Amino acid sequence: MVRAEGARRSTRPARRRLRAPRPEEPDEQGTTDRLGSRSVELAKFYQGKIETVPKVPVRSLADFSVWYTPGIAAVSRAIGSEPELSFELTGRWNTIAIVTDGSRVLGLGDIGPEAALPVMEGKALLFKYLGGVDAIPVPIRADSPEAIISTVERIAPAFGGINLEDIASPKCFEVLEELTRRLPIPVWHDDQLGTAAATVAGLLNALKLTDRDIRHVRTALLGAGAANLVTARLLIALGHDPRRLSLVDQRGILDPEREDLDVLRFSNRWKYDLALKTRGGGRRGDAAEAVREADVLLAASTPDPNTVKPSWIRSMAPGPIVFALANPVPEIWPSVAREAGAAIVATGRGDFPNQVNNSLVFPAVFRGVLDARARRIPDEIVLVAARELAEYAAQHGLSPEHIIPTMEEHEVFPRVAAAVATRSVELGIARRKRSFEEFLELASARMGRTRAQASALYRAGFTLPMPDEPTPKERT
Repeated sequence: MVRAEGARRSTRPARRRLRAPRPEEPDEQGTTDRLGSRSVELAKFYQGKIETVPKVPVRSLADFSVWYTPGIAAVSRAIGSEPELSFELTGRWNTIAIVTDGSRVLGLGDIGPEAALPVMEGKALLFKYLGGVDAIPVPIRADSPEAIISTVERIAPAFGGINLEDIASPKCFEVLEELTRRLPIPVWHDDQLGTAAATVAGLLNALKLTDRDIRHVRTALLGAGAANLVTARLLIALGHDPRRLSLVDQRGILDPEREDLDVLRFSNRWKYDLALKTRGGGRRGDAAEAVREADVLLAASTPDPNTVKPSWIRSMAPGPIVFALANPVPEIWPSVAREAGAAIVATGRGDFPNQVNNSLVFPAVFRGVLDARARRIPDEIVLVAARELAEYAAQHGLSPEHIIPTMEEHEVFPRVAAAVATRSVELGIARRKRSFEEFLELASARMGRTRAQASALYRAGFTLPMPDEPTPKERT
């Protein structure tokens, strides 16, 4: 468990005192609908969230003789003789592809690559603004895991890393594992690794606040898709007793006695392996049975506020921890969970306290692996990112409504990036070796430049104000 130096004693109150007062919350479903309508309105107005902007000066047409032909031939010859120079002489060092087949977009399901594009653009915006990483959305039409793998393998020479996104389980596991094996650049599936890292970070601090030990808690994971399968794996790596951990899918608790276990052995070996390792947490049956007397409920399941029943929470251990992470709508509204007895509640949304979201993870992780020129992203990297997130929040004061940093706490991103880069060096998977302090300075400069650039473009009027907003000149 991460313990921050100098943490105030008041951050660890007794469990019985943790019932937070119900804050004033928005009309939850109404807010969701309004945000959706506003997003469509702005999508029509801006027609995209990102664009390509030149980073070199063009003072006259003569400059193109350097940036393009004939001068560029010398750069191509140099890379042709030494391909690794593509990281030094082009933007490859800071450019990643966001690849999806659109088979599982948010909680919307298989809506196709075109419909996935707005999400990938949003992802690219977060990569740039929060991490200083140039990210290109690449939705592809692919009808099999091998089609995704072969497509990514073909485009990989243009990129310093690959972010897989919104690919249905279980094929996402096969795609990630195979691309990690084939490619010499880091590959990351954010729905697995990013969500799991954020979940672990928030949970470490929730356990600290409720005076619990990860080695002794009972945890129910509702949903056995990409996020929760990896979360379970990471929890076990941190010392969680696998026999006190129950994963639940649509057919109930994953345990070795289930009738479909032999089928899972071939159709989803990742579920199969965890069924054997956890043995259902010593339980059999449905979700209600998995949740009974549990200390922790981690839901990454159906985006419907009626998925988790208040009665389930009332059946849990006193002062339980409830993460309802489905997007765009959580499995239970936070106010309902608190009324049912939850001591700490987290969701995946930014309009509620405790947003446990992969947006806190992927910009910094990629900043770190790109700065270190890491070859891959093993679980040790995911865990160091989770621990750094948790430690940062602990150092800034924990409460039932602050268990994890927000995206506005910009200082956390370079810290996570530096921790990731340093761990890459320690694991021997980095091409560039620097100290934590050097990586921290580098990440801070690159991330700060992006925010300053975005602010300057807005002040200068190149970024148009949102409709119904005053212009920068009118504000002043």
